[in-house]
Amino acid sequence: MPDLQSRYLGLRLRSPLVASSSPLTGRLATLRQLEDAGAGAVVLPSLFEEQLTAESLEIDRLLETGAGSFGEALDYFPDLDDYDTGPDRSLELVHAAKQALGIPVIASLNGTTPGGWLEHAKLFEQAGADALELNLYHVAADPGDDAASLERRLREVVVAVRREVAIPIAVKLSPFFTAFAHTARELVRAGADGLVLFNRFYQPDFDLDALEVVPRLALSTSQELRLPMRWIAILRGRVETSLAATSGVHTRDDAVKVLLAGADAVMLASALLERGPQHLRTLEQGIAEWMAEREYESVEQLKGSMSQGAVADPAAFERANYLRTLQWGKEAFHR
Repeated sequence: MPDLQSRYLGLRLRSPLVASSSPLTGRLATLRQLEDAGAGAVVLPSLFEEQLTAESLEIDRLLETGAGSFGEALDYFPDLDDYDTGPDRSLELVHAAKQALGIPVIASLNGTTPGGWLEHAKLFEQAGADALELNLYHVAADPGDDAASLERRLREVVVAVRREVAIPIAVKLSPFFTAFAHTARELVRAGADGLVLFNRFYQPDFDLDALEVVPRLALSTSQELRLPMRWIAILRGRVETSLAATSGVHTRDDAVKVLLAGADAVMLASALLERGPQHLRTLEQGIAEWMAEREYESVEQLKGSMSQGAVADPAAFERANYLRTLQWGKEAFHR
């Protein structure tokens, strides 16, 4: 039986399969199911910058209620008992998960601007999180917002979080950067211990009856795997950091491909939402069988063996592959 252990963010995982942030990781019962099915680690649902900013503004408003009245009038003080304490629930889930599980628990913060909300990174660490996933989800829609300014702000966020915590930090990114390899290197220099590639933007849609802009949730497919696989293969060995693949991992072959590219962790959300936590067991068994057939002794031996630095034709990951693909398509069309 091949050794499926992997190291990610300095943490030893019993398997490279990680349950990414999703509704499944927001409940203790399903977290236990994910662990029992073979998850090497779990990423809890994100706490959003907007949630924390809104909470701060609401508390300020409540505490200012009746500020112009006599201090003795105690009935002017707001009742906070019914206030939505989302951040508190996130911290409680981290603590409860650490008590219940024997695998690493990774907390998640989602935001893009430096600010007081980043102090919650320290609270996650105090609650027992083994690592923190910082989800830098941002749509650069402002024409006045240039690339250098955006990247500088993202680096500042990573630097600010690094000051707050001693636990490992993984940065989850979108692929929409002009010079992605440079951005990746700069974020690692700013304090990131790992990179998670890639975040998926959920595109809005139009409701033609109500004439409204509405959200649409579409789960990933295996076709989306090629982008993170390509960039993991390019970055492996060139940027000294842990690498995790997310978006598009559904099958055994998907998982094996990103490991060959150089992923230290294989993250799943859509596949588990579609097929349930037990799908992890199927994937784990499939990976082990594939490795045994080809005489791989461990995941560590497998990882990165088809990265750009390891293959005979490194240009396959760059522009030359684009030209070859076009030529292949032309020949296939004329057959």
